[in-house]
Amino acid sequence: MSSDAFPTDTDAQPVLALEPRFYTDAEVFAAERERIFFQTWQYACHAAEVEEPGDFVVFEVAGQSLFVVRDHSKTLRAFYNVCQHRAHLLLEGSGNNKLIRCPYHAWTYHLDGALKGAPNAKNVLGFDASSICLQPVKLEVFCGFVFVNLDPDAKPMAEWYPHAAEDLRSYVPAIDDYKPIWTHQVDEDCNWKVAVENYNECYHCRVVHRAFTKGVIAADTVDITPGEGYTLRHRADAVLSENASYSFTDTDYHVIFLWPIMAIQVYPGRVVNTYWWRANDVSKTRVFRGWLTEGGERDPATLEIAEIDRDTTFAEDLPLLNSVQRGLSSRGYRPGPLVLDPNGGVDNELSIYTIHRWVREALGV
Repeated sequence: MSSDAFPTDTDAQPVLALEPRFYTDAEVFAAERERIFFQTWQYACHAAEVEEPGDFVVFEVAGQSLFVVRDHSKTLRAFYNVCQHRAHLLLEGSGNNKLIRCPYHAWTYHLDGALKGAPNAKNVLGFDASSICLQPVKLEVFCGFVFVNLDPDAKPMAEWYPHAAEDLRSYVPAIDDYKPIWTHQVDEDCNWKVAVENYNECYHCRVVHRAFTKGVIAADTVDITPGEGYTLRHRADAVLSENASYSFTDTDYHVIFLWPIMAIQVYPGRVVNTYWWRANDVSKTRVFRGWLTEGGERDPATLEIAEIDRDTTFAEDLPLLNSVQRGLSSRGYRPGPLVLDPNGGVDNELSIYTIHRWVREALGV
C-alpha cells in the first residue's frame, strides 16, 4: 500500500503539482468515483448517532445514497439506500424506524435488509421474498467512527491505516467514549482534492491562519508527514499558555488523516474534532466540521473553541479554495514545483506530493 515517501536523490528536476485537468475534467472525476471513492474507506457517521435499534443515518459517497442502521440485535449494518422493487430511495436524513418501508409502493424490509413483504406479492407467480434483500455495504467502526467501503473485497481498515487506531487511543485514551456535540457544513466551489490538499499542508498557515498559529499551535513546530499505509500525520507543539485561545494541560497537537476524505484532530487539551469531505461533482465539495467530547457532554469550553474555529480558520480557508479552483481554469497557469524539504517542517509540501502519488496510483497514470 505504500511506496517511497520522498523523491529519490536521482530525481534531477523539481516535482511539479498535478496538471489542472485533475481538478477540472469531468472524465477524471468519473474515474475517481470508480477507482477512489468506490474502493476506499469512507466516513459514514459516528456510532453514537445510531446507538439504539432502528436508528439510521443516510449519507452519500460520490453520488451513491447509502445508510447505516442498527438492527434489532444491535449490530451495525450499511446498505445502498434503494428499494429492490423499482429503485425508489428508501430513507432520508436520520431517525428511528422499526422497519424500513419504501414510500413508493410500500415494500417493507427488516433492519437486517431482508424483505418482509410487498403488497399483493402473494398473487405473483414465483415471488420469493426470501431471495430479495437490500444490497449490503462493507462496514467497520474505527474508534467510534463508522466507515464504509463499497468494494466488497476491500482489505480491512487496519491494513489500510496500520496502527492509526492505536495511535489515536494513545493521544485520547477515552476516544471510544467520545460523542459528537456539534457539526456544521459548508458547500465549497472546488474540486475535492483542492480542499484535501489545503487541509494537509500548513505552508499557508502563518500567512492566513493567525488565530490558529498564535492561539492553538506553535507554527514553527508543525510537521506533516506520511504515516504508515494511506495516512498523513500532523504534529505540532501548543502555543505557550499565556498566548493560548483557551486553557489546557496537555500540550501536543495531533492529526491522523485517513485517505481520502477524513481527518481526526486532537487539539491541545485533548479537544477532539474532525474534518470530512463529500465530493459532489468535479468542482463541488461539501466540507463537514465536527466536534466531540467524552460522553457527549456539551462542554461550554469546547463549544467556544468550535465557534472561534468556525469564524477564523474554517472561514479563512473557503475563499482560498474557491480562488484556487478558478485559477485552475486559467489559460495562464502552469503547474509549479512543490516545496519538498527533506528536513520537514511547516514550509513543506511533502504531504501534497504524497496525495498526488496516491491519486496517480489509483488512476493508473
